[in-house]
Amino acid sequence: MLLKLYDKNNNPQDLQRVTDILNDGGLIIYPTDTMYAIGCHGLKERAIERICRIKEIDPRKNNLSIICYDLSSISEYAKVGNNEFKLMKHNLPGPFTFILNGTNRLPKIFRNRKEVGIRMPDNNIIREIARLLDAPIMTTTLPYDENEDLEYMTDPELIDEKFGDMVDLVIDGGIGGIEPSTVVKCTEDEPEIVRQGKGWLEEI
Repeated sequence: MLLKLYDKNNNPQDLQRVTDILNDGGLIIYPTDTMYAIGCHGLKERAIERICRIKEIDPRKNNLSIICYDLSSISEYAKVGNNEFKLMKHNLPGPFTFILNGTNRLPKIFRNRKEVGIRMPDNNIIREIARLLDAPIMTTTLPYDENEDLEYMTDPELIDEKFGDMVDLVIDGGIGGIEPSTVVKCTEDEPEIVRQGKGWLEEI
């Protein structure tokens, strides 16, 4: 099921449909400021488990990530010190994943690792959905086969052909990118870039 959404002036009923799917424990595919991603309501454990099975992720060994609408919602789900807050404020919204220690507001599945990846993409579609949902969105990149043509990762119609049966909705937000986010670990004294992606971190 493919739904066309735009940067702004979307039909409120279309946005409501997306939040209803997420509230019901459904999965969606959507654009970010890096690549298209697959996600669900970040507080619904069964939906998160479904994504882990699709991606063959073991949540005991892999960090899980969430999209938050703004900086104040980040502090509900992650432990944010002054330095981390300033760093994120300076670089978000943008193509970064900040690894922070999680809080007890997150479901048990996150607590296996004690850490959570935080995304605040520079993409109005998914941020508006997170705002309306009033909850984090668990997020991960689409399953990727290195032997296949990358075009299917960027074109919403090809994404729908390939993954549409696995999810409840694919959002068409235009052609996506192929570069992942830059991952910044903020659980030690100094932030450490553990994966250089699309974002170039501006230190404060």
